[in-house]
Amino acid sequence: MHAETTERDTTDVRKARAAFRRHGGILRMAEALREGIHRRTLYAMRDAGQVETLARGLYRLADAEPLANPDLVTVAAKVPNGVVYLISALAFHEITTQIPHEVCIAVPRNSEPPRLDYPPIRVVRLSPAPYEAGIETHKLDGVTVKVYSREKTLADCFKHRNEIGLDTVLEAVRMYKAQRRVDVDTIMRYAAVCRVAQVARPYLEALL
Repeated sequence: MHAETTERDTTDVRKARAAFRRHGGILRMAEALREGIHRRTLYAMRDAGQVETLARGLYRLADAEPLANPDLVTVAAKVPNGVVYLISALAFHEITTQIPHEVCIAVPRNSEPPRLDYPPIRVVRLSPAPYEAGIETHKLDGVTVKVYSREKTLADCFKHRNEIGLDTVLEAVRMYKAQRRVDVDTIMRYAAVCRVAQVARPYLEALL
């Protein structure tokens, strides 16, 4: 009986590891259950050091390659409708010298509040038009991460200029220009969506 149990456990773990690999080495509890992984198997793998807990209900194969973007990956996996926003998006696009001390994300205005112990996050709720505009998807460490485009991020920063500082916004515009892929029309289109076109225009005309 003991041998049969051990063999079944080994088979369950093998199937679970294959499911993890299909998902880039990371699974939420709900995804694991849909893949046919029993909670008992998952907890046994955790206790044996075969998987590690990234956040509550979020697990990763312990022998997977080290995460290059652990904070963004963890937030994206736990908050699928979250979009990397403001300073975090500036940092992702390398158009700021600011170092984010939290992951800033935007979510739809009426969505459930995200539950996340780590990393620290800041959540901004947006109405449909500004939330949906300019979303890009990037694969980081095998996980799909939503990030606002460079142009949408500049518009968002003009919207929040009093909060993040106008100097941060203007630095971002200059660094955006230095990347030599400039699209003023698109920035202005997103600025109109964010209702800051009149604010942004003179700065963009002077700097770009």
